[in-house]
Amino acid sequence: MTRKNGWVAGLAAPVMIAVMLLSAGSPRVAAIDQGSAANAEVKIDNFVFGPQTLTVPVGATVTWTNKDDIPHTTVSTDGVFKSKVMDTDEKFSYTFTKAGTYSYFCSVHPKMTGKVVVQ
Repeated sequence: MTRKNGWVAGLAAPVMIAVMLLSAGSPRVAAIDQGSAANAEVKIDNFVFGPQTLTVPVGATVTWTNKDDIPHTTVSTDGVFKSKVMDTDEKFSYTFTKAGTYSYFCSVHPKMTGKVVVQ
């Protein structure tokens, strides 16, 4: 573990951080849970989901963003999630609450596929 500018770097496990909030009169301490969930992004561009395989922890929210000039969707093969048709720069997010492997595709272009592995 190393310290840089008062911050601890290199922590491998989720960490509970206490933050002191100073207000008129008395300080308050608030706990912030770092690591209870994560966010990840998948970019859709040139008829490709990137990254094609994404590994996230349980509780993570994955956001797909269409960076292509044509519409795309994100649909899980087992019916767990389904986006609307997304135009350029539109987004779809889904929070994964169970471990497993979730394969998905674009219903407009079925040869476009991807996978989210939730651990």
